Amino acid sequence: MGAIAVDNERLLLVRRGHGPAAGLWSVPGGRVETGEMLVEAVVRELAEETGLEGVADRFVGWVERIGDGYHYVILDFVVTILDPREPVAGADAAEAAWVPLDEVVERGLVDGLAEFLHEHGIIRVIATD
Repeated sequence: MGAIAVDNERLLLVRRGHGPAAGLWSVPGGRVETGEMLVEAVVRELAEETGLEGVADRFVGWVERIGDGYHYVILDFVVTILDPREPVAGADAAEAAWVPLDEVVERGLVDGLAEFLHEHGIIRVIATD
């Protein structure tokens, strides 16, 4: 699950602390627990990784990530943050930050995230000069 949260022309990002994407920036998210609904998982992961509470609004899209020893199917949802204060990294996140939309691609993003965000109208550009 992935939480796409935009507030005041900023996107909420976390720098992964573990797993295949450790050290790279992504939207908050993680796995669905047994018996958990998708929207419950996305808001739980959001809170665990950023300390922020949110409400899942709509499904945006999905991607697959396949690597050595893993195959993830990631479902991303737009979420509304109830109190868009500064995030605090927790759980699997090494850092959490609100990043201006025009600076998102300057971060070291996980593979395919810039293209996904651009394709779904979240960011305007996918590369910097």
